[in-house]
This record gives sequence, C-alpha cells and structure tokens, in this order.
Amino acid sequence: MATTQAESTPNPNSLKFTTDDGAFLDGGVAAYASADEADDDPLARRLFTIAGVDDVFITPQFVTVSKTPAVDWSSVKPDVEAILTEHLSGR
Repeated sequence: MATTQAESTPNPNSLKFTTDDGAFLDGGVAAYASADEADDDPLARRLFTIAGVDDVFITPQFVTVSKTPAVDWSSVKPDVEAILTEHLSGR
C-alpha cells in the first residue's frame, strides 16, 4: 500500500505531501486555485471535495495542498492522505 508523508511549508495553510511509492503526475506540473479549474484532473478534483481545500499544486514528486485559514489541518490532512494513497495505489 502506498504511503505519503506531510511536510510543513513556510505557509502555515499549506502542506507538501511526498511519497516513495511512485509519481503523482506523469510529467509537468498542474496548479489549481478552484474546483472548477480542476475539472479535467481527477486527483485535483477529488482533493477539492475536501471541505477547506483552497489550492492544489501537483508535480510528479509532490503535491502541495493549501487550506482556508478557518479550517484546521486535523480535519483536512487525513482526507488528503487517503486520496493521495488511493491515487498512488491505482497508478
């Protein structure tokens, strides 16, 4: 089963998720500031279903997820990790 690790960033509302279990994206980068922008990206679209997710940045090596300031990471992080693990397991 794939696993991810969360790392803090200089922005307290953003976490960087990495893995040793493959790539999150086949190449390039993808940045989305809303669910509407992420309509053609299944991973980003799923991440935006989490209440409080405000921005998603995807590279082959990592995913950075930003949340709204009003939401606590304890309610966002477990869902992000579950979606990323499912995504990696399905690749």
